Amino acid sequence: MPSLSRSSLSRSSLPGRRPRRGLGLVLLALTVGVLVVDHAEQATQGGVGGSGVGGLRTAGETVFGPLERLVTPGPSLHSLLSAPALSGARILPARVVAVDRQGAGGPERVTLDVGSRDGVRTNQCVVNAAGLVGRVVSVGPWTADVALMGSDEVVAGVRVGRAGTLGSVASGATGAARRPAGLVTLTLVQRGTVRVGDAVTTLGSVGGSPYPPGLPVGTVTSVDASPGDLAPTAAVRPAVDVTTVDAVGVLIQAPRTSPRPAVTAGG
Repeated sequence: MPSLSRSSLSRSSLPGRRPRRGLGLVLLALTVGVLVVDHAEQATQGGVGGSGVGGLRTAGETVFGPLERLVTPGPSLHSLLSAPALSGARILPARVVAVDRQGAGGPERVTLDVGSRDGVRTNQCVVNAAGLVGRVVSVGPWTADVALMGSDEVVAGVRVGRAGTLGSVASGATGAARRPAGLVTLTLVQRGTVRVGDAVTTLGSVGGSPYPPGLPVGTVTSVDASPGDLAPTAAVRPAVDVTTVDAVGVLIQAPRTSPRPAVTAGG
């Protein structure tokens, strides 16, 4: 469940939202008070993970979740809805309201202003107009946590280039080389050639969850020098800049696919 300290990051201070500033200040004051209690209880329990802390955060999500939704403007997803790879998908508009966990390359988890009351479940895909954002890893009544592309929690099967060579994309900390911030590692799982500039798209998961096929994942920026390896590795720049991600969509239902017709052998 999302931490209460993140409520102080809600967007109540955005320009044009002055009538709600008072509510934002109240939310901030309440959050600071609960944060003090949270830290005190962590010290007593010897760290995060005690039953008291979990209960406190659960109660806080129930209290602060509706407030986060109230002070956050609704997202606009016109360009997302026109993406060919998402044709026929049921998409729940959402907005990032807090950063949960920060890594060397930027945020690794964020909180959205939608939750189980809106039909969100764990392991659903999250996208924006540019492509794959990540997957839902935790859900409360009013909010949901999303692991972002580039975090250790997101590994996706992919196709690379025009040939559609099979591979997987994971955190930049894996692979033949440690990647600079903002890059992830592509590992081919079959013989093939990968070149700088190749497009990387999702392969698709069984049942379309968490990832439907054909979503833009990123672009190959460099290929590792590993002539002895059967499966080359490469650096990929994600299609979505997770440091600026804002309006997103949660795929409540994967894109529809046409039934595959049977054929007769030997005909």
